[in-house]
Amino acid sequence: MKKIFHNRFKPFETNLDYQNTLDTLQNAAKGADDCELFLEHSRKEDFTLQDNILKNANFSNIQGFGLRVVKGEKTGYAHSNEINQKSIKRAAKSATKTLGSDQNKISSPPKGKNAKFYEASDPINEFSVFKKIQLLQEIDSFTHQLDPRVVQTSINLSSSIQEISILRPEGSKFADTRPMTRLNISVTVEQNGRRESGTSGLGGRHKLDVLMNSKSWKPLVKEALRIALVNLTAVGAPAGIMDVVLGPGWPGILLHEAIGHGLESDFNRKKTSAFSELMGKKIAAKGVTILDDGTIPSKRGSVSIDDEGTPGAKTTLIDNGQLIGYMHDRQNARLMGLKSTGNGRRESYAFPPLPRMTNTYMLPGSDDPESILSELKDGLYAVGFGGGQVDITNGKFVFSCNEAYRIKNGKILHPVKGATIIGDGVTALRNIKAVGNDLKLDPGIGNCGKSGQWVPVGVGQPTLMIGGLTIGGVKI
Repeated sequence: MKKIFHNRFKPFETNLDYQNTLDTLQNAAKGADDCELFLEHSRKEDFTLQDNILKNANFSNIQGFGLRVVKGEKTGYAHSNEINQKSIKRAAKSATKTLGSDQNKISSPPKGKNAKFYEASDPINEFSVFKKIQLLQEIDSFTHQLDPRVVQTSINLSSSIQEISILRPEGSKFADTRPMTRLNISVTVEQNGRRESGTSGLGGRHKLDVLMNSKSWKPLVKEALRIALVNLTAVGAPAGIMDVVLGPGWPGILLHEAIGHGLESDFNRKKTSAFSELMGKKIAAKGVTILDDGTIPSKRGSVSIDDEGTPGAKTTLIDNGQLIGYMHDRQNARLMGLKSTGNGRRESYAFPPLPRMTNTYMLPGSDDPESILSELKDGLYAVGFGGGQVDITNGKFVFSCNEAYRIKNGKILHPVKGATIIGDGVTALRNIKAVGNDLKLDPGIGNCGKSGQWVPVGVGQPTLMIGGLTIGGVKI
């Protein structure tokens, strides 16, 4: 028996007969535009320590397949956690039921170099469970020693390994092994009966020893504590329309939500995005260039190949204010007469791929960050963000700040709490007044939700000034 995908790209083996599986896939692909069999084996380990008590210690091990058949705008999809010949034949029959029998030519397979943007290592097996729990206890002890006002801590350490294989009807095979690690630290402080919290994190597609090193986690503890102490002195945020300066790095999540989703090709093909019909037009201020880049080594959103087998790519979306590109998966690219940009992503084998962001960021400009802040006459300086959401059809967004400051005449007056930033992506792009020279990528903690699927992503930006945003305030 010949085991499927037994080649140098093989991340894991199954007991499937290669020729039998290929025959099933070829029969399913008759009359279709596209078709693939996606196999996955993933393991994840997760530990949470709260106040020096181990609250959670979880391990999951999943495997399964998804079989997709595409014809025009229709998609037939079936999946199972049983990887065997019978299940695949049953899935093929189910996936083809509603697609009709017109004869179409199957699309050509993805092409590109087999570049690797992260090491195919297993972070789960790097250290013993004892060592990992010992690390969390060491972090907890260090945190309490830093400041007597620390009253609560929550520390989470997670690591995972996802192995995928893709088989297409013409016999093309693709595979990838994707590691992921993340360390999150939350600190709560109390002073004069008032409690406030701060969080910090670090992660990416790299070995666990990066996070186990005290040179990595000690700065995270200090940062989480710093934010908590800042919030102890915060007053209620003002409300009104004002200019806002966004700090570099993680505030790029605003661009991700307010602009990035609107540039995914499915929304634009269906003309449900606020950016539909704007290709080639000036949609942002001069000097604004935004990219989606799945090729940054070891970053959380990077993909050596996407979940359709297309190599990860660097795609320019906005160039000096002009809209020049969307993010494509294979289906939407084909329907729009274009090529996939390596953005076909899925949460797991149980989901079909969708056009999704990888690492989305704005290139630096020429303005000095301190000068940008000094030019803010009356507004808000937003350094950290919590949750946010956007309405794709009109681009309207709402974001909550977890670290922000009131600014007058270029000077910081005091930190504020409870600020929400409200606006719409199209207007915000045009109202960018300054772009700093200090591009920074986020520390590797982001997840993105779309159509019930979650995937890891990265964001980034330099310091920005955006005019005329609405600020929702709160009284404390």
